[in-house]
Amino acid sequence: MILLDPDLETEPTVPGRRRAGGGAMPAATSASRTRVPELRREKLPGVATLARFLAEARGAVRLRGTVSVLLTTDAGIRRLNRQFRGVNKATDVLSFPAGGPAADEVAGDLAISVPTARRQATACGHSLGTELKVLMLHGLLHLAGYDHETDGGEMARRERLLRGRLGFPQGLIERAGSKEASEADKMKVRRSAGAAR
Repeated sequence: MILLDPDLETEPTVPGRRRAGGGAMPAATSASRTRVPELRREKLPGVATLARFLAEARGAVRLRGTVSVLLTTDAGIRRLNRQFRGVNKATDVLSFPAGGPAADEVAGDLAISVPTARRQATACGHSLGTELKVLMLHGLLHLAGYDHETDGGEMARRERLLRGRLGFPQGLIERAGSKEASEADKMKVRRSAGAAR
């Protein structure tokens, strides 16, 4: 099941578009014209499209039980992260496994920050829909018991395999590894440049 946070803007406001309930949007001022590219964001994929993918990915992960996905704001996910993990910052995806006797019927819940997903999609050069699906797959693997911080690469291998089957680009774990490798390479270059002096 896909749930939308009421605070989440599902359609960006673009000058010249009609408001819900009639009435044209006010004409763009010179100040707002500089923000138009930011406002012309990609529209959030439909709930039915995301629900179909969720069912497909849940099957690929072999996860029993239902999963609910909350699409929320950075502020919303920050509140959840602070409340349940004690971490006072926004993140891209949070997983909440059900556990206990209900685990056969309910696998758990995911929360995804749409603004963060939108930024990551832009940085990676793919659509918002693709990024939301990458985040769902990552979260589903956590619900299935995988933990990339402690499992010696098992989750990364499983995520890579499933992404290939589902036709997705690089996943979260690989991105983090690429970023860390990139930073390590930069440090090596700086050190060797310093030693050469």
